[in-house]
Amino acid sequence: MNLAAPRRIALLLLLSALPGPVQAAEKPQINVQEFALPNGMRWLLFERHDSPTVVGGWVAHVGSVNEREGITGISHLFEHMMFKGTRTIGTKDIDADLRIIAEQEKVRAEMREEMKAMRERQRRGEIDDLAKPENQTPRYRELDKQFDQLVQKQRQVQIKDHLSQIYTKNGAEGLNAGTSEDWTIYMVRLPANRIELWSWLESDRLMNPVFREFYSERDVVYEERRMRTESTPLGKYDEAFNALFWEASPYKWPVVGWPSDVSSITKAEADAYFGTYYAPNNLTGVLVGDFNTAAVRPLLERYFGRIARGKTEPPEVVTTEPEQIGEKRFRAEAETSPTVRVWYHAVPFMHKDRTVVDLITDVLSGRTGRLYKGLVTGRQVANEASASVDLKKYDGLVQVESTVKEGKDPAAVEEAVYEELEKLKDEPLPAEELQKVKNQAKANAFRRLSSPFSIAIQLMIYDGFGDWRYINTYAEEVDRVTAADLQRAAKHYFTKENRTVGVFLRKTGDAAAAADDPEVAALPAPAQGMARQQIARIQAETDPAKLREGLAQMEQAKGQVPPEMKPVFDLLLKRAQERLAALEGQKK
Repeated sequence: MNLAAPRRIALLLLLSALPGPVQAAEKPQINVQEFALPNGMRWLLFERHDSPTVVGGWVAHVGSVNEREGITGISHLFEHMMFKGTRTIGTKDIDADLRIIAEQEKVRAEMREEMKAMRERQRRGEIDDLAKPENQTPRYRELDKQFDQLVQKQRQVQIKDHLSQIYTKNGAEGLNAGTSEDWTIYMVRLPANRIELWSWLESDRLMNPVFREFYSERDVVYEERRMRTESTPLGKYDEAFNALFWEASPYKWPVVGWPSDVSSITKAEADAYFGTYYAPNNLTGVLVGDFNTAAVRPLLERYFGRIARGKTEPPEVVTTEPEQIGEKRFRAEAETSPTVRVWYHAVPFMHKDRTVVDLITDVLSGRTGRLYKGLVTGRQVANEASASVDLKKYDGLVQVESTVKEGKDPAAVEEAVYEELEKLKDEPLPAEELQKVKNQAKANAFRRLSSPFSIAIQLMIYDGFGDWRYINTYAEEVDRVTAADLQRAAKHYFTKENRTVGVFLRKTGDAAAAADDPEVAALPAPAQGMARQQIARIQAETDPAKLREGLAQMEQAKGQVPPEMKPVFDLLLKRAQERLAALEGQKK
């Protein structure tokens, strides 16, 4: 359970979608049983009897897009808080626990009043960073000490990581969660004979949550934000670029939230948020694996059916991104290889063009893709070049990113990108090239059905976007796409007025040259960008337990890694082991 969870999930799905022997013409289908409880909670069940295990999970239809200024980051904060326990899990004395929480809230209310005065002084220019102890009022520091005493008092009645302990003792593994702009998912893999235990544990933390250590966990999230965003080469620049791209949409703020918001969210705000967005009428449960639907359904009705429907329906997201009327540009110096980034506004997940846009990026990407052949092996102005689509629930975008070759001009790279996009507009894609891209897309879809874990993740994510059936309809949608569709979409979306361009230059005279990791540079070019990002996040991790958990998952997946991805996988495994050893050495 951590900030990197969605990225780990994406990596696992990527690994399951790499080349291997499969009939490209296959159109995979899974027979999902769908039903809803009277309280509004929907269920997606898929029986698969190849292993005596089950992947259980649920998706809350809430992410950063549902937030507002002032509480950005609260959705991700809940990813942490949902592991803090309930009235029966995580405590030795619930009455004492709740009394201490009430006392903490009284102290925090006074601290917030002091913080108001400090913010006023900051606006006047009398102090700068509110986090500096010297800028805090004497009363605030006194209250902070009182609060710390209450935290220590509460820890005496807590059972830390109790939920994880229960699952582990019962043979479960992979307890995790992830937050995106549009959804929050929770999942675990467990023995098939522990479904009733899972039903009780998960329904209990939805029905009787106790948000222990709320403020200290909020501080943990704030620190994670600092380590993963502010301390990585492009973290701050990525946020700034994203905020430039989106003008009105709530996608403009990061999932982890703005720093000033994260440090100011109150428990009362969190309680209200939970009551609205974690009500059963805003949730979908998923079970994939070795079970009998007729036997399992009564269990789900018994445990999850006891949760009361939410008193208020989650409000609709109504802010629509206006049509961009002119090119936007972003130029910065950072500790990175020179990079050119071009983003285009595209379509939301449910749009009729979703698979058309998806295939356009497939045409452009990969070693045989047009960007690599045009910029890397052709003009030789870039070390790597790729495109990807990011379809969100309410909007979407196409991302093109190229790493500039040493000694080459970023302007030449940018111009080369546009030349390749213009070709898509001017000439219909040859039938052979289109069929090759379609075959690969369908083969990848088939591979993503290789494990119950991958299937469960897809069902939750697609349902979070609004259409779980995409797992079954994708191949058919791919078949329906024509060369004319691709040409039409390229003309419509790849316009100057619709793009935002970022040029990232290496800091002059900086140690940024070290950003070119020789082991990463030795990897296939299309994999280098992903490897750099994952290594940066590994280096930013400060919790040995989370690294051990990630390493355990990687060791389990080692035998399933395709040969093409083994160099990347081995390097990430090595760096995670090195980081863990360094952290454990620091604690000795």
